Amino acid sequence: MCGICGFTGEIIDRDDTIKKMTEVITHRGPDSDGFFADNSISMGFRRLSIIDLDAGHQPIYNEDKSLVLTFNGEIYNYKEIRKELIEKGHRFYTETDSEVLIHGFEEWQEQLLNRLRGMFGFAIYNVKDGSLFIARDFFGIKPMHYTQVGEHFVYGSEIKSLLQFPDFQKKFNYKTLDNYLSFQYAVPPETFFEGVYCLLPGHYLWYKDGKVTTTRYWEARFNPDEALTEEQAIDNIEKVFEDSVNAHKISDVEVGCFLSSGVDSSYVSTYFADQKTFTVGFDFGEKYNEISWAQRLSSKIGVDHHYKLIKSEEFWSSIEKVQYHMDQPLADPSCIALYFVSKLASEHVKVVLSGEGADELFGGYTVYNDPRVFKVYQKIVPYGMRRGICRLMKKLPDIKGRDYLIRATHPLEDRFIGNAFMYDKEDKKRILKDPSIATRPQDLCKQYYKRVSDYDDETKMQYLDINMWMVGDILLKADRMSMANSLELRVPFLDKEVFKVASTLPTRLRVNKQNTKYAMRKAALRHLPEETAEKKKLGFPVPTRVWLRDQRYYNVVKEMFHSETAKKFFNIDVIMEFLDEHFSGKEDNSRKVWTIYIFLVWYNIYFNDAEINK
Repeated sequence: MCGICGFTGEIIDRDDTIKKMTEVITHRGPDSDGFFADNSISMGFRRLSIIDLDAGHQPIYNEDKSLVLTFNGEIYNYKEIRKELIEKGHRFYTETDSEVLIHGFEEWQEQLLNRLRGMFGFAIYNVKDGSLFIARDFFGIKPMHYTQVGEHFVYGSEIKSLLQFPDFQKKFNYKTLDNYLSFQYAVPPETFFEGVYCLLPGHYLWYKDGKVTTTRYWEARFNPDEALTEEQAIDNIEKVFEDSVNAHKISDVEVGCFLSSGVDSSYVSTYFADQKTFTVGFDFGEKYNEISWAQRLSSKIGVDHHYKLIKSEEFWSSIEKVQYHMDQPLADPSCIALYFVSKLASEHVKVVLSGEGADELFGGYTVYNDPRVFKVYQKIVPYGMRRGICRLMKKLPDIKGRDYLIRATHPLEDRFIGNAFMYDKEDKKRILKDPSIATRPQDLCKQYYKRVSDYDDETKMQYLDINMWMVGDILLKADRMSMANSLELRVPFLDKEVFKVASTLPTRLRVNKQNTKYAMRKAALRHLPEETAEKKKLGFPVPTRVWLRDQRYYNVVKEMFHSETAKKFFNIDVIMEFLDEHFSGKEDNSRKVWTIYIFLVWYNIYFNDAEINK
């Protein structure tokens, strides 16, 4: 895994600037660096050596050096593409997967992308015409950001590289704060830095003659085959997933695996006999500690299991460092747990496989049950009456069944914006110093719902999560937390061939009365004990709810809520009301409180220049 960055045009201290931009992402590639520069562009690269350790240095060139490549990611079918290109007359000078990109682009231009199987963010510069081509992988596993500073186009794997560019004016993007408060992440392509954008998954970008154009080259579309039997579906999943795991294990260094109590990483781990697995947990009982589950499974499948128990003090003291590496605030507390498991793994291996993407592709989130469960209630109770019941429920304390009646009130497009829904428009108006920036988060989702208006509700939810939640939360934290520890994280569920199979599954084989991820669990059952394969979705549990009812951590948050930064953005009385209600046990406001707290921590780092231990 690597990091790339660059900028167009001539500037004073050009060499010093590209070095600064590259050095700030050294964690993405501590093994070596590389540079290219001419009168039109400066390109930087940091390498984490995985394939062709001796000769795979970057930048990489084609035969006449008219094309220059810097690349972040892995191409799993590079040997097949390499063979085809050699047959067409291309000459290779390394054994690395990176080189197929430069020759493949020379041969097929943009059409190269749909031939690839892997994760990537790369830049190719054409020396002859001065054009720059940048591409991001199908699902957005690897990041890519860009901005325009005067006449200069600036890009990088992480935003912190862009911030090193001279004359970049760091301005806070209030539009993103509005979206963050609803979704718990910065919704791409916008970022918290005005004028800085995230290249969307499945897109490529051309920079020519001072102009940026972006194009979508791939989209995750579902095409269910209603004639598919359960047994056929299970066979298809097992076959394609085994192939994907084997492809993702290709490496010249040792590969390990993250392991939780859930079916996703557990299924991956069954292909790791005699190799290493890694788990973390908290000392708050089994609900927040999956280590014992992982240990039992490890002994059954014969892997070398490593684990760490995260102490409360460790967790809280790492928050600033994590938010620095995230580039943008992410209110998903599991990102901090992911930081610790990545740190643990990096002490033993350079590459790990993980289970991200299974829930989105195969229908794994519990919330995907809502359309089936709500169907009878919504059919019997008229919408006007449901709204009245909803208003009443919101006035009641946090009792069993309240959330169900609130969620079941509205049609899917009005109630579901993804797995996290923190603040609605009215809540944002209450907490924000400037209520005029508050918008309906549902409006942001319309573009995706419109594209899949013919899908059933369960599939609409999956499609929305693939394009928003998975990109803005799941894959962002996976990349940043692994890279913060110079660890390459690979995700075999997020493979084009795996998606081809997942996209054919009828809804009944994804989400039904028996379970979520129904067919995928059945495939995993052929490799796992039943207690693991059929285990209900738990996620990566973090005891923030418990901590925020502890006087010590309540005071930490309370102090931040009374800070000058908080006063700049929020109505202190209102956000303290959320915190006090949670502390007293009146309401579970832990996620809402955490969302504001994390934003304030992040803002102090990036806009108040708070000192942190990086």
